Amino acid sequence: MGFTGWPAEALEFYEGLEADNTRTYWLAHKTDYEELVRAPMQALLDELAPRWGAGKIFRPYRDVRFSPDKTPYKTHIGALLEGGGYVQLAAEGLAAGCGIWHMEGDVLPIYREAVADDRTGDELVAVVGTLRRKGLDVISRTSLKTVPRGYDREHPRADLLKHKGLAAWKAWPVAPWLGTAKARTRIEQFLDDATPLRDWLRSHVGSLAG
Repeated sequence: MGFTGWPAEALEFYEGLEADNTRTYWLAHKTDYEELVRAPMQALLDELAPRWGAGKIFRPYRDVRFSPDKTPYKTHIGALLEGGGYVQLAAEGLAAGCGIWHMEGDVLPIYREAVADDRTGDELVAVVGTLRRKGLDVISRTSLKTVPRGYDREHPRADLLKHKGLAAWKAWPVAPWLGTAKARTRIEQFLDDATPLRDWLRSHVGSLAG
């Protein structure tokens, strides 16, 4: 069956889970999750795959080992696209991302060097500006308060040097189109718009996730 959007009951499932994040609620509504939430996401990923690569749906269970929040279930469904991209549905609506959510190990120094270089750094500034003009947010999961050690505090791209991740992000509130195939159109338009950032990261950083 092709992707036809998410029914209102999918959002109601997450509204209920937010109110009662327990195993009892989950088991009582697991069929709703499988049929109304997960199945449409899988159908969407299957249709996006020819251009954006295979999709992987994340497990609905939270890793609570190192978190003060011990609620057992995620209040959203998220999926990663092999070709670069992330899709998420929650009670609040639909969202999509593309980029590197968090840079670790050797990746972060490579990113900083590319930002500091005038040629590649100016390319990134232009890409970020274009994305923002198209209504996309450009975000970082975490950022330093000051530029990293070894870089001029007055560097013209100091704001980008502070980031420890870089991704395009777009969130859509609940609307009637979410229950139709138009939801796929929104995701595809976002991915098209975010492609220049994905390509810059792949070319100059080399590691891409989500």
